[in-house]
Amino acid sequence: MHFQTGKNIDFERNDELLKKAQLVQKPLHSKIVKAKDIVEIGQGKGIENISLQPSEKKLANLSDYSLGKGDSIILDFGDHHVGYFSIGISSVGSPMDAPLFLHLVFAEQPIELVKIKEPYQGALSKSWLQEEYVHMDKLPAVLKLTRRYACRYVKLEVVDTSPKWKVVFDHPTFEAKSAVTLSDVNLPKTGDKLLDQIVEVSAKTLRDCMQDVFEDGPKRDRRLWLGDLRLQALANYASYNDQDLVKRCLYLFGALPTSSGRITSNLFTNFDEPIPDDTFLYDYGLFFISTLYDYYKQYLDLATLKDLFPAAKREMEQALLYLNGQNLVEIRSDWPIYIDSGNNFDKTTCATAVLLYALKQFISLGKVINENMTEYAEKLKNIQKAVLDLLYDKETGFFVSGKQKKINVASQVWMVLTHILSDDKNHDLMKRSMERFYPFKDITTPYMYHHIATALFESNNYELAIKLIKKYWGGMLELGADTFWEAYKPDDLSFSPYNSLAINSYCHAWSCTPIYLLKKYAK
Repeated sequence: MHFQTGKNIDFERNDELLKKAQLVQKPLHSKIVKAKDIVEIGQGKGIENISLQPSEKKLANLSDYSLGKGDSIILDFGDHHVGYFSIGISSVGSPMDAPLFLHLVFAEQPIELVKIKEPYQGALSKSWLQEEYVHMDKLPAVLKLTRRYACRYVKLEVVDTSPKWKVVFDHPTFEAKSAVTLSDVNLPKTGDKLLDQIVEVSAKTLRDCMQDVFEDGPKRDRRLWLGDLRLQALANYASYNDQDLVKRCLYLFGALPTSSGRITSNLFTNFDEPIPDDTFLYDYGLFFISTLYDYYKQYLDLATLKDLFPAAKREMEQALLYLNGQNLVEIRSDWPIYIDSGNNFDKTTCATAVLLYALKQFISLGKVINENMTEYAEKLKNIQKAVLDLLYDKETGFFVSGKQKKINVASQVWMVLTHILSDDKNHDLMKRSMERFYPFKDITTPYMYHHIATALFESNNYELAIKLIKKYWGGMLELGADTFWEAYKPDDLSFSPYNSLAINSYCHAWSCTPIYLLKKYAK
């Protein structure tokens, strides 16, 4: 994994746009959730066959169980939630001659309760692991944690008391937080039991990622990422339809570009003031334009479009600088492209396709506000010609990528999404792509699976799209998903982009798009 660091990046700050972002900020909904059961680790369906099963201990008798050094108990809250944990704690036996030393672990999936005990070798900071060590000198007391957690399960492990006394717990509760509630949405019904379940879990995934902004994942990274925002907004339009939250996020990104006009890939919003990260991804920057385009289509909010079009224009100007002499995008180290966490395929053709995709949207937005888009329309024609002349192999009917002219599924998908070919050719291309590449070896995230499913729908391969959604998102459900995940490789359930299943996010909003796809395309 490569971390970008930019020591000399000059960011601008548009206070007028930041004020407009603040004006649409709303308080979060709160809901008190009580624990539902006591469970224990066992074997069954789940990642690496780890599951949680009902314990012989009963939640109704929780305060009857005294725990000493090395004892533990796992609470099940019945579903995934994001918020704040509290629990009553008392001592039994002799007077407290030593403090309580308590270890708490919060888990979205059972596998985290196992992997967190192993030596951590992950690529991301260990501080993201959802655990706390607490000393308590006086009991009885109510422990109220001030750090927010995302979980279904809470493990309480007594590191130590003393030989003279033990501890008992009572009234475990969770104050769940979100910008929306499930009662805010009428879920689309497909008539298919599995698809309806996928829609429901998509809605729960999105809900738990809708906080003060659209977070990528409430466990980790708790940030506003542009590529994630684009997909979250689409899913939001098909469900909660919270205009203000999308609007707020767009204004935040538009307010904090670099001095050259490049837009950061993500923002930190948990500080007193929003902070742009020094990470820049070519496709994510362009998706500011795409998100603005989708937002305008949904709400016809001309005032917001006029406010943010200058930022979109500067971003596009920066992106166009990366065209080479052949009118194809040349990716450089200072502005890499994401596409998917998998890096075992060439992404240069994807980069040109994403530019085409965003450029068409940018031209449409410019026409809405009577901007002269002649120069950009000419750029579009030149890029399209270069793609057909240099990247489209007429003999094989596939798009090639990189100096070695490799053929991969991501290149086909993104070119189909640009509609550079005729409808008939797009249909044939995606059908042959599925025959050639499925099951996908190099695709690792629901983020890219979303684009594959979209390309199948857009190319009138409806049955293949539905089959893919059922197989991929349904596969997570078979493994016990309460919310959909950041990364999932059906052929490698031990996969983590960060070399640790303990650090993976199991509620990640870029995985919630079936609710959008099925509402838009389902017959």
